[in-house]
Amino acid sequence: MRVEIRRILCPLDFSGSSENALLYAKSFAEAHKAELLLLHVIEPPPYYLASEVGMPVAMLDQHREQSRKNLTAIAEAACKDHPNTRTLLADGSPFLVIVRTAREHEVDLIVMGTHGRTGLAHVLMGSVAEKVVRKAPCPVLTVKHPEHEFVMP
Repeated sequence: MRVEIRRILCPLDFSGSSENALLYAKSFAEAHKAELLLLHVIEPPPYYLASEVGMPVAMLDQHREQSRKNLTAIAEAACKDHPNTRTLLADGSPFLVIVRTAREHEVDLIVMGTHGRTGLAHVLMGSVAEKVVRKAPCPVLTVKHPEHEFVMP
């Protein structure tokens, strides 16, 4: 059996953890001559919160434009020697958008960083990486940041 990797999805949240995962994604993409999709998901504030603080649409648009600039800058800096790279920007719940994007683009591998939340933070917020691993239509490689220390329970 030969594993063919034609398309790799790398979700980026602009953290050190996701940028570290990009190194792995780019390396796999180069080794397999695969297309590399860089995805950033903008998670809109909950409706009740946005209406309570009166968050104007202009602020959300400004955030979207800054996210687009950040994503483009990362792609140009990190993937300038890998021309088969595309950037994608989407709104929604990160784990749902990642899984949906993997299906829609027929992704063969997802490479993503982990933040290593533990305790109450993990229980309350969950883990995007954990949800993606459970629901993804393809294999998922999770990459922890080399400087992140995980505490064993």
